[in-house]
Amino acid sequence: MTVQSITLGCRLNFAESEALKAAAPDGTIIVNSCAVTNEAVRQTRQAIRKARREQPAARIVATGCAVQLDPAAFRAMPEVDEVRVRDFAAPAVAAGFRQRIRSFVAVQTGCDHRCTFCTIWQARGPSVTLPYSSVRDAVARELDGGAAEIVLTGVDITAVEGGLGRLCERLLGDLPQLQRMRLSSLDSMEVDEPLLALFAGEPRLMPHVHLSLQHGDDLILKRMKRRHSRTQAIALVERLKAARPGLSVGADLIAGFPTESEEAAQNSLSLLDACGIVAAHVFPFSPRPNTPAARMPQLGPELIKARAARLRAAATERRSAWLDAQVGTRQRVLIENNEKGHTDAFAPIFVAHSARGQTGNVIITGRTADHLIGTFE
Repeated sequence: MTVQSITLGCRLNFAESEALKAAAPDGTIIVNSCAVTNEAVRQTRQAIRKARREQPAARIVATGCAVQLDPAAFRAMPEVDEVRVRDFAAPAVAAGFRQRIRSFVAVQTGCDHRCTFCTIWQARGPSVTLPYSSVRDAVARELDGGAAEIVLTGVDITAVEGGLGRLCERLLGDLPQLQRMRLSSLDSMEVDEPLLALFAGEPRLMPHVHLSLQHGDDLILKRMKRRHSRTQAIALVERLKAARPGLSVGADLIAGFPTESEEAAQNSLSLLDACGIVAAHVFPFSPRPNTPAARMPQLGPELIKARAARLRAAATERRSAWLDAQVGTRQRVLIENNEKGHTDAFAPIFVAHSARGQTGNVIITGRTADHLIGTFE
């Protein structure tokens, strides 16, 4: 039995799991947990129990954000052999998602913001920018190991010291072999001018952003303690699309936040069109322990569920129209595995008889419910 990992949550967790695997003894299963919602914590516990049932002789190590917030609860699980919590004083490590065509490299961890719904700042500590040399070397290792695309990831990557745009400039300048770079979730208030300039003039930076918007109503945004307004979010998207025609936009959105009125919920629905969002991650609000939002007047669970479903349905309709519009066009594509990959704008695609790691221009001939279909020129 080799070292295995079961990873829940964000791409930073996936990158960190690879570093943990490299240091673990044979026979270990690392369960890297997520705490973004109550459901994520439940899924973590479920994954631990399943791992024990399927591999009774393994040594199970529980770590990650849910464990950091409540280590005693995981120590109490009979399936867990070891609980590992982070030492915030220890240096962060730039880790890559090894042996993947699209690899995730951590550039930052922690968060200095205090959104009222979030516990991640408690689990991860203050924002820490990883040393540039460590990030550069990690990216180079991933490329040497066969990665064709690098995704820079972290808890709040726009908070890196010196600015995210400058970091991207340095990496692209120092590593000419880096031909495809993507960015994980961005805080709309921290997108800097150098980054906008890169989107305008650097084809190696892929034309897709995922924004941490969370809501489309100004009052709810204030109660979330977000640092942007609806108008500012829309203005940023307009600037990004002006800089890079064809750029696609994804976003995180929370449905059913405490005190959310029907009018406020409609403002989130209309934000999908206002920002041209084609990849929405919709989260039904989940009150997390020791957060201000958990003490606010709550909506009923059925109403939260209904609003999340409505928002997802509208997002699905917008995404479907976006995929339809690409049929008949020519798109640059990277094939990642099993004849599947993504276009530069991050539309999933299937290309029959394609090879892992293959890149090039594809003619889009049709689509399924979830993927474009195409053929290489």
